[in-house]
Amino acid sequence: MSNENFDFNRFVSDSKETLQRPKGYFETMSLTGGLTEPVIKSAFYGAAAGALYFLWSLLHLSVVAGPFGGAIGIMVLIWTIIGSVIGLFIGAVIVLIISAIAKGNTDFEACARISASLMVLLPVAALFSLLSAISLVFSLIVGLAINLYGLWLLYNALTISLKADQQTSKIITIVLAALLALFTLLGIGAKRATTRYLDKWEKSIDKDTKELLEDFGIK
Repeated sequence: MSNENFDFNRFVSDSKETLQRPKGYFETMSLTGGLTEPVIKSAFYGAAAGALYFLWSLLHLSVVAGPFGGAIGIMVLIWTIIGSVIGLFIGAVIVLIISAIAKGNTDFEACARISASLMVLLPVAALFSLLSAISLVFSLIVGLAINLYGLWLLYNALTISLKADQQTSKIITIVLAALLALFTLLGIGAKRATTRYLDKWEKSIDKDTKELLEDFGIK
């Protein structure tokens, strides 16, 4: 894809290839051509993710559902696009640092293109975010699985596209995976603790209300 003429069909094809055959994709992806392409890619991924968040809000299937779900959802759409473009450059710096540690390519444009490719998971995460309306714990577990797959994509990008040392890249990937798992477990624990606290609080309120009504002779 060139900067002058963004090929949307190629974009869709590359996205499928990244998700389904990451090794093959990172073997052939171009690391040069300017920053316009990765910026457009990240904006498209952000728009797709934002559109899904907006849809879930309209259908009351997300945390932004409610009387103002649609209004909040449209802001989520806008900010997801903006955030994806900002995240592109933050991600590029992170990829560059990891690649430097693993003795790989440290060209910023190459790292930005890798960062844009990894953003293919934005709409995937948005698609499964509706699970939070069913079970927050299950949603966290699915989110962990998506993030772990993202680390697998990153490992392939480092070792294939950026020519980073495989052993060092593997160690970094394992460490990041362990941190993700730890934070997910902490999140699940916090969720359960909060649920237990709220249940006790509600029971206490109900008990106090019942006693107050009885004091007034109301049963």
